[in-house]
Amino acid sequence: MAFRKNGLLSFMVTVSVIMIASAVAFGQPAQPQTKDYEGVVKAAVGHYLYIPQAQGLDIFVAGTIQGGLENLVGKEVRVKASPIADKPNLILAESIEIKEGTMYTSVYTRSAEPDYAGYISPGVREGYVALNVTNINKPEEWEGKAKVKVYGKLQTSKVKEGGQEKEVTHIVLTDRKGKEIGRIIVNGMSEYANFYLKKLRLFDRFWFYLDVTGQVDKRVRARTRELFSGNVVFCGLY
Repeated sequence: MAFRKNGLLSFMVTVSVIMIASAVAFGQPAQPQTKDYEGVVKAAVGHYLYIPQAQGLDIFVAGTIQGGLENLVGKEVRVKASPIADKPNLILAESIEIKEGTMYTSVYTRSAEPDYAGYISPGVREGYVALNVTNINKPEEWEGKAKVKVYGKLQTSKVKEGGQEKEVTHIVLTDRKGKEIGRIIVNGMSEYANFYLKKLRLFDRFWFYLDVTGQVDKRVRARTRELFSGNVVFCGLY
């Protein structure tokens, strides 16, 4: 009888070990681990939040924050966030609290599923071709490319069109001596790109990632130095 009991126990232990090993081998999903991040908010646009203490990570907010997300800029917060498996540079905010004196007050608890429309992952950015524009009379340097990145400075100015004045935004390209080479018309800018503009507030020149929407006619180009138009989807230092 003792032999049978020992044999049964040994069998149950063996089965348990096999089941655990199988779970590891076939990668059963683990529950995401949340982590607290405390610090002063430096940038907040749309669904995105940045605090330096979340090193190398941007915080995504799915839902409404009491008082508005952009009103968090300059305030000390505590964010409980969880990792996002397929987005290594993003973390998902589960709750947000504002520090008032020595106490924290809750202003957000996640109650919705995130919508990452407009987010551009590091892998996708690698598909954007870096342009080296040297002259407005060399259209082969930029034509025929749908996804590009350029190094330049954002500039907004007013122009007259049809007797009316309108505001136009350009990315100004310059040579190493600071002389203007050409301009790119900015048709629009994504929420994610706007967020990175806020993060890059200490810089005046950086890389703009664009989805090209159209080319400028040669005669217009000679007069305005405008090369093409596009939508900015991301901004970065590289």
